[in-house]
Amino acid sequence: MSAALALKSLESLPRTPASDVKKLGWRGMMKAMARNGQVLVTNHDEPEAVILPVEEYAAILEVLREMSARDEAMLDNLRRKYDERLKVLQTPEAREKIRTILRRTLKLDGQVIAGEGH
Repeated sequence: MSAALALKSLESLPRTPASDVKKLGWRGMMKAMARNGQVLVTNHDEPEAVILPVEEYAAILEVLREMSARDEAMLDNLRRKYDERLKVLQTPEAREKIRTILRRTLKLDGQVIAGEGH
């Protein structure tokens, strides 16, 4: 797995208003990012974007890919376990037993069959 990312919360990121993008220019914004690592761009004091180095963005993508692959592997494992448990129902004997049960007339005698006490 990739090295742990040093992601900060939005509240802890250095802020700059969107007007600074125009005032300082892109080069000025890149200098601010180089100084601080990440910069939160705000519009009327509301977060709008985060500027971060491309290496950090690539690292985030890599972690997300790894997490997705791990999740997919876990799901595949669960599917295999589930399929293994249900495999017994695919036998001719199980099919016939289920058909017999479903064809049987159910006698309720005015009672409801529900819950654990049935």
